[in-house]
Amino acid sequence: MAAVARAHPNIALVKYWGKADDELIIPAAGSMSMTLDKFATTTSVALTSGSDTFELNGTTADAKATARTTAFLDLVRDLAAQAGLDTAQAGAQVVSSNEGPTAAGMASSASGFAALATAAATAFGVELSSRQLSRLARRGSGSASRSLIDRFAVWHAGTSDATSYAEPISAPDMAMVSVTVNATAKKVSSRDGMTATRDTSPYYQAWIDTTVTTLNEMLAACAAEDFTRIGQLTETHAHRMHAVINASHPPIRYLAPESWQIFEEVTAMRQMGLEAYATADAGPNVVIICRPDDAAAVAARVGAYGQINTFSPGPGAHLVDVA
Repeated sequence: MAAVARAHPNIALVKYWGKADDELIIPAAGSMSMTLDKFATTTSVALTSGSDTFELNGTTADAKATARTTAFLDLVRDLAAQAGLDTAQAGAQVVSSNEGPTAAGMASSASGFAALATAAATAFGVELSSRQLSRLARRGSGSASRSLIDRFAVWHAGTSDATSYAEPISAPDMAMVSVTVNATAKKVSSRDGMTATRDTSPYYQAWIDTTVTTLNEMLAACAAEDFTRIGQLTETHAHRMHAVINASHPPIRYLAPESWQIFEEVTAMRQMGLEAYATADAGPNVVIICRPDDAAAVAARVGAYGQINTFSPGPGAHLVDVA
């Protein structure tokens, strides 16, 4: 009645920013990402006869994080009840640790809920297919649906719980160089930022419409193994996301001055013949995509801006222990 799972964050090349259904976490448009090979989250779930507890990075989690975890575990308990399992009445002791920064725009919630979904389903005895597990992880954090997938994933927006899930796609090999400008938790969570953008940004619908188009173009570029087109789409889409967020009322600014300097540095790299493209999720930290053989040169160019990590495509969420 206990399981340990490990999952890695993913960085979206076509971003997820906006929900069509807040409760089911169904996105307004699909997205595409690369699962990383570092910054993993390891989560253990042990069933108990008491209430749920949640420990994060060696400390008892605050009430908000614990409530979010319990709400997710309730979904697993519902699945256990539907399957006629005795575990439907059990509590759970959840212990989780992040190897990367938490709530700083490096997708820690994606790896966290992907690991939790994988461990909890096993601990409660619920048998799920890869697609079903992706749907479950989505209910904790939308981008967690993609962290279930090896290497590259597309998250189909869908129109219902059954049709909104992630699955693997083929893409040319690439590297990601991350520049951690600030590892502290951001002031506005992604969940709150999405809601504010949808409710107050005058450019929100245009953002959704162009995301649908961009995803189709990205999938075609991946199928053609066209790295240059993938990079161009990635960088443009990141700028569009931050533009629509900045247009919220009051404005939400995730990028720091150093973030913009890194974007400018990446443009300069291309002008000098080093092909690289920059992107950033909801936070100040910037990720640069490049060909694997160019990763060391890219890292050297941006080393003065923050802590550097280089990633390759990584594994999807998986069990590491069952007891």
